Amino acid sequence: MPQETPAVPAAHDDPTLLVLDADPLPRLGRLTGRARIVHTDATALAEHLPSADALLVWDFTSPAVRDAWPGAGPRPRWVHTASAGVDHLMCPELAASDTVVTNARGVFDQPIAEYVAALVLAMAKDLPHSWDLQRERTWHHRESMRVAGTRACVVGSGPIGRAIARTLKALDVTTAVVGSRARPAVHGPDDLNRLISRADWVISAAPLTSETRGMFDSGRFGMMQPSARFVNIGRGQLVDEEALAEALRSRWIAGAALDVFEHEPLTPDSPLWRVPGLIVSPHMSGDTVGWRDQLGTQFVELYERWRAGKPLPNVVDKQRGYVPGH
Repeated sequence: MPQETPAVPAAHDDPTLLVLDADPLPRLGRLTGRARIVHTDATALAEHLPSADALLVWDFTSPAVRDAWPGAGPRPRWVHTASAGVDHLMCPELAASDTVVTNARGVFDQPIAEYVAALVLAMAKDLPHSWDLQRERTWHHRESMRVAGTRACVVGSGPIGRAIARTLKALDVTTAVVGSRARPAVHGPDDLNRLISRADWVISAAPLTSETRGMFDSGRFGMMQPSARFVNIGRGQLVDEEALAEALRSRWIAGAALDVFEHEPLTPDSPLWRVPGLIVSPHMSGDTVGWRDQLGTQFVELYERWRAGKPLPNVVDKQRGYVPGH
C-alpha cells in the first residue's frame, strides 16, 4: 500500500487540526492535549485553512475544500477525508501542492460488498415485486432466477471492487474485475465492453476521474444483455441517469439499483423514483452500525502515525484521484 510521510510540526508544538464538521461530530478524545482542534463549517473554512497543520474532512459530502483551497496563505500539509472518494475535495491547486491526501480506504469495503450481494439476491429472487404484491394482498406464484452460475463484471479494482468480487464468488457467481490497467486477476479497460456484454450483473465501483465520468451511457447500456442488471455503488457521475432510465423503460436491460446519484439527495419530483425496475437507496451501501466510530478511530490512528513522523497509508495519488493498487 502506498505510504508517504507529510511534514509534521516540531515535537514541542501541538499541531493545529482543523475539522470540517458534520453531525455527529467525530470522537477525537484520544487527541486531547496532543492537538489544538479547531472546528469549522463550510462558510469559515477558507479563514481557518492558513493556520492549520492538518485538515480532517469529516463532512465528506461538501465541496467546501475544493472551493476554499485556491485562496491565499499557507495550506495544511496533510488532508484526510472520511470517505473512499476524493472527488469532492480535489482541485488543481491541491493536486499540484505538496500536501499529502489520505482517504478512508478499508472502512467501507465489506459493508458495500454485502450490500451489492443483497441487491443481486433481491433482484434475482424478485423480492421488490413480492413486497409490492404483499402490500396488495395478492397471491401470485412465479419463478425466480438462480444466482449460482451467473456472470458478473465488477468495474473498479480497488478494495471495494475486490471485496464485491470475493463476495459474489462466494455465491458461485463467475466474476471478472476491470481496472484502469491490466494486471494479474484484473482486466484492463480494453476488455470492458466485451465483459459487460456477457454479464448478468454489471457492478459500478470505480472512482470518479476524467476517464470514468459518464462511462455508463446509452452505448454501454445498449451492449448489455436484455436479462442484465446494473448496480452503481461508486459515484453518481459515473452514470448517465437519463440513459439508464431509458434503458429500463425500453427494456434494454432487466433491472438496476442505484445507491449514488449525480445530485444528492434526490428531490421528491425526480423522475428516477418512478423508473420501472429501478431500486433507489439513499447513499447508504457502506453505512453499517458504528461506521462513524470506525472512521474516527481510523483517523486517530493515522494522526498518531503522522505526529510520530511515520509514513501514512491510504495516500491518494492526486493526479489519478485514488489510492493506487499494488
